Order: sequence, then structure tokens, then C-alpha cells
Amino acid sequence: MHAILINDNKELIWGEVPDPVRKDGEIIIDIRAAALNRADLMQREGTYPPPPGWPEWMGLEVAGVVAEAPSDSRWQVGDKVCALLGGGGYAEKVAVPEGMVLPVPEGLGFVEAAAIPEAFATSYLNLCVEGDMQTGDTVFIQAGASGLGMAAIQLAKRLGAKVVTTVGSEEKAAFVRSLGADVVINRKQEDIATVLAKHPPHVAMDCVAGPNLGPCLKTMAKGGRWVVIATLGGAASELDMLDFFKRGVKLIGSTLRSRTSEVKAEILNNLKQKLWPAFSSGEIKVLIHQSLPITEAHAAHAILQNNANIGKVVLEVA
Repeated sequence: MHAILINDNKELIWGEVPDPVRKDGEIIIDIRAAALNRADLMQREGTYPPPPGWPEWMGLEVAGVVAEAPSDSRWQVGDKVCALLGGGGYAEKVAVPEGMVLPVPEGLGFVEAAAIPEAFATSYLNLCVEGDMQTGDTVFIQAGASGLGMAAIQLAKRLGAKVVTTVGSEEKAAFVRSLGADVVINRKQEDIATVLAKHPPHVAMDCVAGPNLGPCLKTMAKGGRWVVIATLGGAASELDMLDFFKRGVKLIGSTLRSRTSEVKAEILNNLKQKLWPAFSSGEIKVLIHQSLPITEAHAAHAILQNNANIGKVVLEVA
């Protein structure tokens, strides 16, 4: 089969690799679409390797058709599925533990379905599990117009939260308001901490961190949970520890990729129960910025690198 490989110059090459071999408890998926995530850019740069046992090539979420399955599996050859991966999605086939596979929601195509598992599982893990989000909480979500932000805003609103989010343009502001965001901060025109002070968050899902983390933490409600999932704004920040511990604020570091397959399967099962009918009815939308052939993965990466996307970017496999 073929997969997108990274050469010594960090260029993306559509090259030949061995076909996946199914282990006990796994199925093989013929991939039809693979969605991009910023973790892919980090892996390309050599700073975010896949967990042990997963392919070396990129790709954390896919949709396609079951090609092989155990005789006692709940999946059958020909089933249309989407899946959360530890890696290996930029390819023609992938082997996946059965518990990390979900049916394509009724009414959705492969491109849309591929954009669900990573973004919505990450949102659920960090808002509901790590952040213990409750109905009525104020939730702060960085980068609301990203694929992850799109998922997090809709999940938080569906579960009864007030959403504050950041964007970098008025076009993106209009987009996140259409998803239900209550307060939108244009980070190029407004000071984030100043606005947050007027809407103290109980939960934050932060993919930026950096120098602004310290001032923003000071705005949290008592007992608030600030979950850092990436450091796109930088890895260093100065915190006022006196204020921090007096208010009982929790600063939590979290990644979905490092969780066990069993934990991921539990998260996905919760998502299926809570959200799948809403995907099929259109109450929750999977918004695709652009889909490209997988052989144009370099162009797809450039969209994310330039922050040009509103919603998800997806690679299609012929």
C-alpha cells in the first residue's frame, strides 16, 4: 500500500509501505478520508512521535470501509466506519483496535466522518473528564475557529455551558457565533485576560498557553480547571502562585494521544451515546474548510501552518 512519508528535508512523499497486519482485537480499514490535526505538523517536525505500536506516518482520525475483521467482531466487512488512531491515518489502510472504531453517523459522508473522532474525543476528554464541566459553567476555548474549537464549542453548548472563545479575524468571529459561542474575543484587537475577567471561566481548554497563560489564570472562577493541551504560543509563562493556590485553581496538562486504547474506547463510546443522533440530525455540524487528494498533503499542511482554515482540513484517498 501507499502512505505519506516524511523525507530528510521534511517533505511529504506518497511512498510504498508494508500492508498492515491485523492483531487480535483489531480490524483493518480501507481508508477513504483522513482529517488533519496540528499534532500532524508537530510530528512532521520531529517533536511529537507516535505512541509505540502505531505506524510512523501521520494521521490521527480516518473514515473508511472495514476490509478485515475477526469472526466474532461487532464489525463486518463492508461496514462504513470512522476511527481514532495513535498514528497511521495518512495511508490507504490501517489496523485499529475495535474499541476505537465507530459507525459513520447516518447521513454523513467519509470526509465529514473523518473529521469527528480526534476533535470531539479531545474536546470530551478535556472539557468533561479533566475539566469536569457542569451545566451552567463558563467555558473558555482557545482558537474557536479551528477544527478542535469547532467541536469543543458545540459540545460545550450542547451540555449547557456558556462559551467564551478566541479568534483572529472578524470572519472567524462570525463563524464561531454561528456555532453558539456566547463571547468572542478577537485576539488581535482585544486583551484576552481583560475580557475573561468579565466572564470568569470555570473550565478552560487551552492549546496556546505561552506568556499569556499567567494573566489569564488570574481571571478563573474559584476552583476553576485550566487544561493545557498544547503550547502553540510558547512553553513558558509566569504564574502568580499566591493567587493560584488561594483560589484553588487547578492547572492540568493533558493529551489524548498518550491515553490507552481502553480509555480512548470509553471516551468514544460516551461520544456515540451523547452525540451521534445530533450529527445525523444536523444539530451538531462537522464543518469542512477544504478536502484535498492525499497526494496533496503538503498543500493541506500549509493551510494549517498559515492558520487559514475555518473548520477541518481533510485528505481524500482514491
